[in-house]
Amino acid sequence: MEQLTLTTPALLFSAISLIMLAYTNRFLAYAAVIRNLHDIYLQKKQTSLLRQIKNLKLRLNLTRWMQIFGISSLLCCVLTMFLIYVKQQMIAVYLFGFALILLIISLALLIKEIQISAQALQYHIADIEEHLEKK
Repeated sequence: MEQLTLTTPALLFSAISLIMLAYTNRFLAYAAVIRNLHDIYLQKKQTSLLRQIKNLKLRLNLTRWMQIFGISSLLCCVLTMFLIYVKQQMIAVYLFGFALILLIISLALLIKEIQISAQALQYHIADIEEHLEKK
């Protein structure tokens, strides 16, 4: 196995930072939609809104876990760099491997969240198509 150098975990910094920015944008978008749906629900008390709110709650929780695993991966990368700096190569290698696993979990959760988002949009499209067919 090749030596793990400081540059290897450092390469993940920019990737993880961009991923975290995307996750944060998703989180903020969901928060805005949930607040909007909350206001509409308080006015109209439509049960159809509850399905959307339930879906958004699931997506919000997934996004939160995506962020937690992504941040944990970044933290492990930083700790890996520290361990390399203090000449603890073997521990650094295992910790870096763990950081990669955390990043993989975060990305897998992103795939699941995207599938749920697409399914929710399909419901909206079906509702629109059903409404158009009635006309």
